[in-house]
Parts: sequence; structure tokens; C-alpha cells
Amino acid sequence: MSDKLDVDELLDGKPANDEESLWDTIKTVGYAVLFAIVVRAFVYEPFSIPSGSMIPTLLVGDYLFVSKMSYGYSKHSLPFSMPLIPGRVMYEMPERGDVAVFKLPADNKTDFIKRIVGLPGDTIQVRGGVLHINGQPVQRKRIGEYVYRATNGTFHSTVRYEETLPNGVTHEIIEESDSMPQDNTQVYRVPEGHFFGMGDNRDNSTDSRFSMVGFIPKENLVGRAESLFFSIDGSFWKFWSWPWSLRFERFFDAVD
Repeated sequence: MSDKLDVDELLDGKPANDEESLWDTIKTVGYAVLFAIVVRAFVYEPFSIPSGSMIPTLLVGDYLFVSKMSYGYSKHSLPFSMPLIPGRVMYEMPERGDVAVFKLPADNKTDFIKRIVGLPGDTIQVRGGVLHINGQPVQRKRIGEYVYRATNGTFHSTVRYEETLPNGVTHEIIEESDSMPQDNTQVYRVPEGHFFGMGDNRDNSTDSRFSMVGFIPKENLVGRAESLFFSIDGSFWKFWSWPWSLRFERFFDAVD
């Protein structure tokens, strides 16, 4: 009798233990997912670079972390831009020269990444390929040639410059010429609460010089690009080619 009781207790206990183990696993996975969502929404979010508009700073196939804390939070900080945050809270204004991710104002969905060159109240103009801020030309020093392959396979031969913004931020840009339409623009006056962004690949960047982008509202800012964590010259999914296509020298580089 006692033997049967012991077996029954063992059999009765086993399903309970399995149920507890399953529930513990579900809770662990749930906590992990919640933690990932919180980190992605409020701390850092990974992004990849699909176009060459920020060459030479960012290359197609770069993967980077964007700091969500840098400019405070808006609905665009949340997954799917859920309308849970009115306006922008804990706001910190971007600095001139920041490489920032933002939602395209035209649709409030598409992620764009550009360099902030114009702050609220600034006047911005490009003349002969030279950026002018508040009527003053930005220092631009030629440092060599730069050839890159575009996503369509064509090669572009450009001139590489070092540009120094009024606040001392220095970065590199490339120009194919100084006589394209986007090299000679009207004067843009940046409204309050907005910013002016430009790509470092000045002749191949759809940015605030074009009406489809225009001025960037502060509510559309997603965060500041901080550092690369992965870079590949080719398809991420063709893992068998990684030994030849990974750009190990770019791993963990800061975004300047």
C-alpha cells in the first residue's frame, strides 16, 4: 500500500513540476523580450545603412547603434511610433555636426540618417559646393581623392574634403563636382523647433535641400548615431562570404 502511494505521489507531482518549469520558461522569455523592448525604445537601437548618402562617414552595409537618450523621447522613440508620448519629453537639442536618425517628415515612418548642420534660427545655403551657415562659408580643405561603388554597381570618382563647422566639429565629405543643382541653392531659414540635415556624400544625398525631406521637426528625431558594431561589403545573409566581405577594421568605430 505504501509503495502504491509513493508511486502515485511521484506521478501526481510530475505534471505539476512540468507545468511550473514551462511557466518559468515563459516568464523568462517574456522578461527578456520586455527588457529588449525597453532598451530599444529608451536606450539604444540598432540600425543598418542601406544607401551611400553618408559616405565616407557611413558605408552601405554598416550596422550601428543609435542613442535614444541623446535628444529625449517622442512617439518616434517607441516601436511603430505608438502615440503614447505627446510632443518631446526630456528634450536635449542636437549639436551641430551630430549624425542623427530621424523619421522622414513626409510620411513619419521612413528612417533617414543625416548630419545636422543647421540649428533653429540659422540660415543655410550652398554656393559653389561650399556650405554657408548664417552667411559665412564653412571651412573646407581638400585632402585627396575618393572612389566608391554605388549600390547599382557603378563607380564614382570624387574629391574628399575635410569640413570644419562653426562649433569646431570636423568631419569628411565627398563631392563629385561643385556645379550640380544641389551645389547652388536658395537661402533656407531654419524654423524654431526644426533642424537642417545634409548627407556627407554631398552630390548623392536626398536631404533638407530637397522638398521631400525639408526641415526636420524635433519631434521626428529618433537619436544620435554613436558607434558601429558590424560592417559588411555585400549581403548580410550570404554568411559563407563573410571571411572576405566583413570590414573588421570598422567594427566598434565611433561615428564622427
